Amino acid sequence: MRTVAFVDGVRTPFGKAGDKGIYAGTRADDLVVKVIRELLRRHPELPPERIDEVAIAATTQIGDQGLTIGRTAALLAGLPRSVPGFAIDRMCAGAMTAVTSVAGGIGIGAYDIAIAGGVEHMGRHPMGEGVDPNPRIVADKLVDPTALVMGQTAENLHDRFPAITKERADAYAAQSQERYAEAVKTGKIGPELVPVAIRNAELGWGLATEDEPPRPGTTVEQLAKLKTPFRPHGRVTAGNAAGLNDGATGAILADEDTARELGLPVGMRLVGYSFAGVDPEIMGVGPVPATEKLLARTGLSISDIGLFEINEAFAVQVLAFLDHFGIDAADPRVNPWGGAIACGHPLASSGVRLMTQLSRQFAERPDVRYGLTTMCIGLGMGGTVIWENPAYDGSKK
Repeated sequence: MRTVAFVDGVRTPFGKAGDKGIYAGTRADDLVVKVIRELLRRHPELPPERIDEVAIAATTQIGDQGLTIGRTAALLAGLPRSVPGFAIDRMCAGAMTAVTSVAGGIGIGAYDIAIAGGVEHMGRHPMGEGVDPNPRIVADKLVDPTALVMGQTAENLHDRFPAITKERADAYAAQSQERYAEAVKTGKIGPELVPVAIRNAELGWGLATEDEPPRPGTTVEQLAKLKTPFRPHGRVTAGNAAGLNDGATGAILADEDTARELGLPVGMRLVGYSFAGVDPEIMGVGPVPATEKLLARTGLSISDIGLFEINEAFAVQVLAFLDHFGIDAADPRVNPWGGAIACGHPLASSGVRLMTQLSRQFAERPDVRYGLTTMCIGLGMGGTVIWENPAYDGSKK
């Protein structure tokens, strides 16, 4: 097996879904095109004809997110017609699965270099648009009916783990907003963003240069007053969950020897990945068995992980993971730059956001050898990827 390198990742600013969001007048495939072009602009040392594959994920593969978007986006971005592409769907872990799919190809020698990423325009395509779930899923009681509504699965997770109270979830959410705001202020978040030209029917053309969803200055007291839309007197609110968002991400993956040959940077090395299934009605617990499975495969322990990038679909889901592994919610290793509760979660795109941030954190943390990206996945799954820091210096630990 060859060593798989994460070369670099970029993303568009994330927007709020809906008619008033920054991307209301922007096509989903154009967001992907912008990301691909930016990757090539930042890496002129990469000949476009050397790209062996383009894998782009979307949860709702319809309209401007359909038509084998990996291929169509590659053509629209101006890649040579010899470069193939495909679309992929694993709900929230779409971009993560795009990365692991091409990484497997690189590892066995099928590819040398690939682009992987994801897009979700939830304003144009709400999750579930156009789908026709088989009635047996509910009629035959294959899953609890709440499994099809992500917010209700988060309420179910609160039921399963009563120690995770609404107060704890709100406190974690406020922390995410605070850490994100600090990361923006100090320039940690920003360099990976691709400015996107946007059009508003009333205001004309503009430029999206920063994430739209964050609510800096959010307090626990403010969060405590929010409604619980998924259950009367529930615990899940718009404040302790990620919102409905639009955005795209992309990354270059390569065989490490090929990257060195071309002069491409190596941001991190793939150690391993794992996906696991859980009861769909508590899908938020998915990262736990996925991580357990991967630690067993790699021979690592949770104490070996120096940085964690956990997708914040819901605060309760992150807290369930941390409680399981005995990690404090305020641990500085966990989402040090905040997470999706602050910046947004455009479903299939989020996996590469986690990886891009971890790679950039590695560059300034030579004392950390291993990092982990993990996320829960709709319909009852979890995915985890462990990465190694090429800048690791054991003497600085």
